[in-house]
Formats: sequence, structure tokens, C-alpha cells
Amino acid sequence: MARKNAAQKAAQKDKLDQLKDQDPEEFARLEAERAAKSKKQMHRKDKPWDVDGTDHWKVEPWAEGEMRGPLLEESSFATLFAKYRETYLREIWGHVTAALEKHGIAATLDLVEGSMTVKTTRKTHDPYIILKARDMIKLLARSAVRILEDGMDCDIIKIGNIIRNTERFVKRRQRILGPGGSTLKAIELLTQCYVLVQGNTVAAMGGHKGLKEVRKIVIDCMKNIHPIYHIKELMIKRELAKDPKLANENWDRFLPKFRRRREKKRGPPAAEGSGANGIPIDLQLESGEYFLKPREKQQREEEKRKAKQAEATAARQEERTKAFIAPDEAPARAAVGAVGDAKEKKKKRKREE
Repeated sequence: MARKNAAQKAAQKDKLDQLKDQDPEEFARLEAERAAKSKKQMHRKDKPWDVDGTDHWKVEPWAEGEMRGPLLEESSFATLFAKYRETYLREIWGHVTAALEKHGIAATLDLVEGSMTVKTTRKTHDPYIILKARDMIKLLARSAVRILEDGMDCDIIKIGNIIRNTERFVKRRQRILGPGGSTLKAIELLTQCYVLVQGNTVAAMGGHKGLKEVRKIVIDCMKNIHPIYHIKELMIKRELAKDPKLANENWDRFLPKFRRRREKKRGPPAAEGSGANGIPIDLQLESGEYFLKPREKQQREEEKRKAKQAEATAARQEERTKAFIAPDEAPARAAVGAVGDAKEKKKKRKREE
């Protein structure tokens, strides 16, 4: 295989050398095209469907007479709905069945089990319409009838399990909406999709290309990348697409490159008067401890430990001795008026006699 590739490269090189000698203008044109291509497209060979003017994203509409006979087997899909949606679904179910009958799809609303079911019939003339009907019952509260149109697809993006913190989840979900719904409106205009944010999901309807952009914006927003960066990029791409000269060129040099800035956290301020900003080695140099031998350092640490231990022992002993010290007692006061009362009693007796 390696020899075959080497032989092909050698043959291609010889062909280019011959072209360079025979037709220099054609050789210059090929070199310019090769330089304009990106690295991914450098070795890409032309495909049979690479025809100018072909829109590869376009979905061809399905005509009613294209299927020769009815479907062999019946296909059905069901989905559950919440209790509070029962009143709304009962009101609009007539419009749902009328829209599905045009495509030969039968729909059933079961209020006892709380489920909606769609299934194919003998009148179904589009084999893919059952998948669109399945998406419709999932998106009923979100203008779901449009999903039955050709070229219209949907994507339900689950965002509830990306972030655990509830407050952070609510704030980042609000970023998708923006102030007064301005961010959401910009996303809808640039992607040509209908987007609705509700609960733990984001529902989007539109073309495949737009749905891919919407999913990328929503997931990155929940990962703390603001939607405004993607909106700026989409606006630049929209302007570049209008220029036919840049249609086949690489747009990376035109797109903005945003880098995440990581600012260093400030540390606690150093204590004043600690000497050399309180660095341990500088403090040891200042006190002379840095130049001591390991044995002398150990001896000094042992002395400090014993002194600290002696202070703690003395404090504990003082607390214990306080329990044995008698409290100060005030001297007993003489009874007020004791002598005067005795004299009064004697005088009273004399009067009575």
C-alpha cells in the first residue's frame, strides 16, 4: 500500500513538472487553488456530485404518487404527557388529527394513561412522515405542526444534567434568552431556526445546518461560554457567504479568536514589621537561625517546646489551686437599733408602773 501511494505521488509530481514546462499559466492556477485550500481539503479528490450550483443541504420534497403501494407493516410511536397538559391537548387535538390525516397518519389521545400515539395506515404515502409525527407529539406545545413540512427537522437538547448547581444552571439558562429575549431572537435569525427554552430542555426546529449551530451554542452556554461569541462568529460567516470570491476559501483568518483569560488570585497581604515580607528563610537569616547546625537547631526547638510546655503546666496548676482558695467574706454587721430598743422598753415599763 505504501509503495502504491509513493508511486502515485511520483506520477503526480512528474505530471506537474510536465505541465509547468508546457503550460505555465495552468500550472500557476493549480498552485493557487492548492494554496487556497485548507489542510483538510488538500488531498481531497473531486466527487461525482461536486457540481457547481448544487445545494447539498436541500431536502427534496416527497410527492404523493412516488410510492407505488401501501406500507407492508404498521409503525407506531407513543409518548407520555404531564397531567397539567391534559386540558390544552384536549382543546387542540382536533387540529392535530386534521393535520396528520392529510399525510395518512392516525393519532390517538389516551387521557386515562396520559399518552399520545401516532401510527401509519393504508393511506400513508410518505414512509418518513411517521418519524416526523413522532417528533410532533414530542413538540406539541411548541408549534409542532410545522415539523410535518419538508426540510423542517427538530432537535431536543437536554441541559438539565450538565450542571449540578441549581443557581448556576438558572443563570446560564437565562443567558440563552438574554435581556428581553434579545439573545434568543438573534440566534433564531442567524440560524433560521425556531428555538424555545423550557425547563430542562431546549427545543429547536429548522434545517440540519441551523440545528447543528443551535446545539453548539446551547451546550457551550451551559459550559460557561457566552452565546455572544457564537453570535459574532455567525454574523461574520453570514457576511462572508455573500461574497462569491470567498465561497471556496478558508474563513479561519476572518473569524475572531477568543481566548479565556485566567487572572491570578491575589494572596493575603503580608503582616507589617515581619521583615522581608514574612518569608521564612529571610526571617531565619535575620535572626541567625539559618546558619545553625542541624543539632543546634534541634536543641533550640526542644528548648522552645519545653518552655511552652512549662508555661502551659503553670497555667493549669494555677487554675487548679483557685478551687482551694477560700472566698472573701464580709464582716458581720451589728443589728441596727438593738441598744435603743432596750432603753425604750425600760421607759415603757416605768410608765406602766
